[in-house]
This record gives sequence, C-alpha cells and structure tokens, in this order.
Amino acid sequence: MTTRILPAVSDPEAARVLITLLGQLPAAAPAAPLHDSTALLDTLARQAAGSIDELPEVVLVHERIGPLPALDLIREVALRFPAVGVVLLTSDAGPALFSAAMDSGARGLVGLPLTYEELAARVQAAAQWAAGVRRHLGPSAGADVFTGPGSGRVVTVTGAKGGVGTTFCAVQFALAAAAAGRQVALVDMDLQAGDVGSYLDVQFRRSIADLAGIQDISPRVLGDAVYEHQAGLALLLAPADGERGEEVDERAARLIITALRHRYDLVVVDCGTQLSGAGAATVELADVAVLVTTPDVVAVRAAKRMVRMWERLQVRKAEDTALVVNRWTKHTEIQPSLIEKITKTRPTRTPVPANFKELQAVVDAGRVQDLDNRSSVKQALWTLAGELGLLRSPEESAAPAARSAAGDAPPGATLALRPQGPVARLRGGDRGALASWRRRPAREG
Repeated sequence: MTTRILPAVSDPEAARVLITLLGQLPAAAPAAPLHDSTALLDTLARQAAGSIDELPEVVLVHERIGPLPALDLIREVALRFPAVGVVLLTSDAGPALFSAAMDSGARGLVGLPLTYEELAARVQAAAQWAAGVRRHLGPSAGADVFTGPGSGRVVTVTGAKGGVGTTFCAVQFALAAAAAGRQVALVDMDLQAGDVGSYLDVQFRRSIADLAGIQDISPRVLGDAVYEHQAGLALLLAPADGERGEEVDERAARLIITALRHRYDLVVVDCGTQLSGAGAATVELADVAVLVTTPDVVAVRAAKRMVRMWERLQVRKAEDTALVVNRWTKHTEIQPSLIEKITKTRPTRTPVPANFKELQAVVDAGRVQDLDNRSSVKQALWTLAGELGLLRSPEESAAPAARSAAGDAPPGATLALRPQGPVARLRGGDRGALASWRRRPAREG
C-alpha cells in the first residue's frame, strides 16, 4: 500500500533533507512541502471535502512551522482530521516534549537531525495507525466527519485607543453575521474592562476565565461557558472581576479560539485597546484583523503605534490589517486615505459616520441590538461586515480571496488576512512574543 505523506516545513534546508529521505522510503508518496500552518490546514480541508480517501495517511510537522506553533497545529489537525497520523520533527526529543506531543494528538516524534531508520519507523507506525482508523470508520464515513467543525473564521476587532468605538463595532459585526444566517460567537477578550455584556443587556456568571487552564475544551464545557443571546449570538464574556483576566494567557487564548472555531461559522473577538498576551495570540490566529480608529491626531498616532507593535512582535503585518475609520465626516481634516498612508494598513471602503444621536438611546439602555435599521451608523457597519467577508461562508469567501491573490479582484473585495510566516515556537506558551517583550520567563507547554 502506498503511504501518502504531507510535510509541513518552513525551513528550506530542512525541507530539502526531509524530501530526500522520504524519497528513499519504500511505497512512499511524499507531496511537496507546505511552508506554513495555514497552507497545511487549508490543503487538508480541501482534500477532506471530497472523501476520506483523498487525505494523506501521514502529516509531518516541523518544530519551526508557523504562524501556529507546532503543538497547537498538531492539536488542530488531530481534532479536524482524526484519520491522519501526525508526526512531529524536533531537535528536543526529551520525555517532557514527547508527552506534550502525545497529549496534542501526535502519533510519533522524530529527532533532528533526521535519520533514515527513525523516520521510516515513525512514518510506518503512523501510517498503520491511520489505516486502522479508516477501516474502523468504514466507507460510509462522509466528508462531514472531517470538515464539519473547525472551518469557522475568526475576526478580531482592536481599538487604536480607548473610546474609538471598538466594542460597538464588534457587536454590530456579530449581529450582521447572525442576521445573515451564520452561527456566530462573540468573544470579549478585553479581559480587564470588557463591556460586551453591558452593550447587550446581559448578566452572566460564567466567563472566558472559566475556560483557562482546561486542556481539552469539549462541546459541553464550551456550552456551559457561553451565553446564548436572543439575537442569535453565543457570548463568551470577559470576567466580572478584572483581575481574573490574568488567568487567560496566550496558550489558553489559542485553545479557546480553536474550540470556538470548531463550533461556530464565525468568531468575532473584541480585543479592546490594551495588547495582552492573549490578545496578541488571538490577533495572530485571526483570519481577519480589524483595527478601529477615529479621524483625529491622537487616535491616528495610537493606530500607528499599535500596528508597529504588532509588526515588532511578529503578530500581524500592517498591510494585513483592515483599517476601519469610525466617526467620520466629509469635513474631517484627517481623511481615511491619509490614515492609510500613515499606518500602512489596508483600508476599507466604508467609513462609519459620526452620528452618536442615533446610538445614544440604545447604548444607554444596553440594547444595541435594537438599533433602528435606518441608522446610518448601523448601515455602514453592516456594509463593512459584508466587505470584510463576514456574511458569507468560508467556501463563498474563497473565490473572491483567490481572485484578489491573483490581482483581479475589485477594490474592497473580501479581505483574506491570515498572517503569513511570523516566527513561531514549538509550544504555544513559548512563542509568546509579548511575553518575551515583557521579559517574562517562557512557560512550558
């Protein structure tokens, strides 16, 4: 039986050595290496959309893959494609990492530098395991087994500074997507001062902090933590006691966002204005990262600082950030085109007009879901939701994104903004660029 092998290796020299050795394995059919975690997950999803038979038996994950750290990527593949055997390639083959890799769903570990004997043994074992799983599932197992959960999109909404309307924008994006028939989760990642609950008149004792520290977030555990709002949103709120926000670190944020992505079509995350480790990890994972600013000098300077910090921490490139200009008027001296030049971000076509009188009653009542459909602010934000691709399924969004990559998409078409190639570490907690920036010791995965 031929063993199909899909390598995920970002380092060109490591990829060359790996392909050379794989070519010597008997009955092996290695595919061309994929250079980041996004490409790997997208490739597996496309293959699984057909049938189980199109998936490779073995996936090889190099320790320096990115942007998703290696162990988080292994967990994602194991959850979404359970009939694929995943093998980790790492220079740290100690018992602690071996245990962490097995907990994440790996079927084996190969030490670096590679040797033919060890690679052959691990690939053969993973392939035999994958074949056994497929026999157990049987030919009746449809593509839904592998592609149902896990295909949801993540959009983060971050404010350049306090008071620019970040939470209001995030809530309206989520409401627009729910009205379009999407299953939507709205997450309050403003961990010390989140107000999503206040905007939607919700008091709920559970919060995102209750999911911190849980390694395997099951659907039941996730369901206990979210609040099902009558507007069609699943709310995961910030803790009422702000100090509990520190419980949600980078690794917890990745696990929580991954669990939500497996359950919902769209995950909208209000990241607030203060960059925490959890917020940085979420922005890095996002398919679409939105930065909200207002057209004034202080806010624009803050927006520039934010995108420069994201770049220094290798969280998100400026050109991969969608800029939303809130409270705009045609008489404003600082226009969106100027803000684009200053921040080097990707502009959106629709500015949000300044008209707080339309909003004051629903904001004060904590019922922004009741905002009149004739509101110019609501119309602009819901138009923006469509422009950002939040109202369509990933499959419907794929075609405009592909055209955009080819250079023939119309201006303002769906923004495909997954980060490409930031430096990643093997463990999610160890990658924390923000943790390094704060000079905190790295945490073990």
